[in-house]
Amino acid sequence: RLDACLAIGRALDFPLFVRVPSADPAAMLQALDSGADGLIVPHVDSPEKAEAVVKAARFGRGGRGFAGTSRWAGMGTRPMGEVLAETADTLVIAQIEDVEGVETCEAICATPGLDGIFLGPADLSVAYGHANQTSDDLIAAIKRVGAAVKANGLAYFTFVPDAEKAKAWSQYGFTGYFIASEHAWMRQMANAQAQAIRGL
Repeated sequence: RLDACLAIGRALDFPLFVRVPSADPAAMLQALDSGADGLIVPHVDSPEKAEAVVKAARFGRGGRGFAGTSRWAGMGTRPMGEVLAETADTLVIAQIEDVEGVETCEAICATPGLDGIFLGPADLSVAYGHANQTSDDLIAAIKRVGAAVKANGLAYFTFVPDAEKAKAWSQYGFTGYFIASEHAWMRQMANAQAQAIRGL
């Protein structure tokens, strides 16, 4: 399914990001060779892991291997130099969703080649021992990571359920949002239509 989505995205010239299951280089390489324009890598909780993630996403010694017949390389139709130059545009987003990630966020954000940070509010809340996303611990983490992001000129993302939450959290310097999910949207629309019909 991932391969099919990436094939359609490339055919339509529609950029696609892949949230890989882990920082495993093999998972990252599979997504990139299949045509992903960027990666979102979970549980980046140290500068060492951030450095390894960036290295695995880039061509070069000890990093991403070159395969000229991959979808990324145009199935063997593009010169190596052209393909290598395009990889500079591959975006690498590290997810900070662990307490350890917050505690080392300044060093993580200073990692050369990292393009942005995704702060996971639900995982961080659970990590801090809370059953909500309104704790002082979470807000302090958002602010600390945000300051590190800003100091290094990175993009700053988070998850929000709706535009109202995005507006409330815009004060923390987020530059992009992952909004709800397809099943949440389907449920909301189904509920809205069911309520409208009951009101006839």
